Amino acid sequence: MGYPGIVALMFLESSFFPFPSEVVLPPAGYLAWRGEMSLLAAIASGLLGSLLGALFNYWVAVRFGRPFLLRYGKYFFVSAESVEKAEKFFARHGHVSTFVGRLLPVIRQYISLPAGVARMNLGLFTAFTSLGAGIWVVVLTLVGYLLGEHQERLSHYLHILPLVCVGGAFLLVLAYVLCLRFRRRRRCPTALTGSEER
Repeated sequence: MGYPGIVALMFLESSFFPFPSEVVLPPAGYLAWRGEMSLLAAIASGLLGSLLGALFNYWVAVRFGRPFLLRYGKYFFVSAESVEKAEKFFARHGHVSTFVGRLLPVIRQYISLPAGVARMNLGLFTAFTSLGAGIWVVVLTLVGYLLGEHQERLSHYLHILPLVCVGGAFLLVLAYVLCLRFRRRRRCPTALTGSEER
């Protein structure tokens, strides 16, 4: 199916359909190693498909998510107050949530939904979705490319990669939280000094 096939399958992977990117991108990388595809074009196609799938989920959530939750959320233990809290959270932390969410297995397909419900800024959503999805696409495609004729090792690396991504995501969240605390302390030196004097 070539490059359009990569776009279509990665669109599915990034939307509601449980289609694993591990069966799309490493084979594309392998074909690039054999000279049958362009490595950069394969990566660009994977990123485009991921972004389109994420934008589709975002649009569905914007169009139907909030009205649905406000009307039927009580049956799923979701109140109007919790929807408002989600909106405030994504207004403040949506960029890092979207970026980190794209690196996590299972969550990467669905992080667009709360972002859409909260009506996260579309420009920020697109930018951080592209960044997070881009890392995943590049890594998977390069695994297939760099292994070359040693494709029998692929399953070993595909078991390790999700663990590496989870660990990296944890470190990113930790760094973000520490950065927020540092900024808050710098904003309130008077309050801190006053509490110490007391």
